[in-house]
Amino acid sequence: MKAVSFDFGQTLAELDYEFMARRVAPRGAVFDAVRGRESSKRAWDLYGQKKSEGHVVAWRAMMQAQLEGGGVPEAQASELAAWLWDEQPGKNLWRKPIDGMIELVRELRRGGVPVGIISNSEGRLAELVEELGWAADFDVVVDSGRVGMDKPAPGIFLHACAVLGASAGELLHVGDAWEADVQGALGAGASAVWFDSRHRERALQERAYGASTAAELREVLARLELVS
Repeated sequence: MKAVSFDFGQTLAELDYEFMARRVAPRGAVFDAVRGRESSKRAWDLYGQKKSEGHVVAWRAMMQAQLEGGGVPEAQASELAAWLWDEQPGKNLWRKPIDGMIELVRELRRGGVPVGIISNSEGRLAELVEELGWAADFDVVVDSGRVGMDKPAPGIFLHACAVLGASAGELLHVGDAWEADVQGALGAGASAVWFDSRHRERALQERAYGASTAAELREVLARLELVS
């Protein structure tokens, strides 16, 4: 392996449920952040099921499920999911850093490994990365909203490879979505890490690995000699 790419949402940063509750409150919604977090698995499963209909459809379905899980009535949740999508470019909800992940990115960079982000996003992910103070930590931010390709299309991975100076076979992609990240990377000829606790429930195919914490991911990277 020569280069590593990361998905952004639920891999480097997670949905900030408290921020989400504050966003919808002025629109008359009472969203229970704790209950919303507990509903996340079902919501992300729905995203995977809807991904073939496009990122926007899948995102709104996932967000509606999150809102309903937090106690928002179905009709209001549907309306709010559409509104949050429209607001997402300027008020990205995925802004809570996942423990240990940016530190791992920095360790890779110190070791001379090119690192990028490949994300299905809304066109302003680079601005959020800068807002979080992470802009200097990545060689490229590939945002589907800017390049006109969504994961799992091979082209978005190959675009990142070209910038990172690696072939597809030299890229390891880390992400939480089975269809978009793992299947997408493998389909492009890269290797993948499924960053999700469910990796223990599924037999992973060749060139696919599993991790659910930064510490577990570091073990994978060490086995692949990307960190020492």
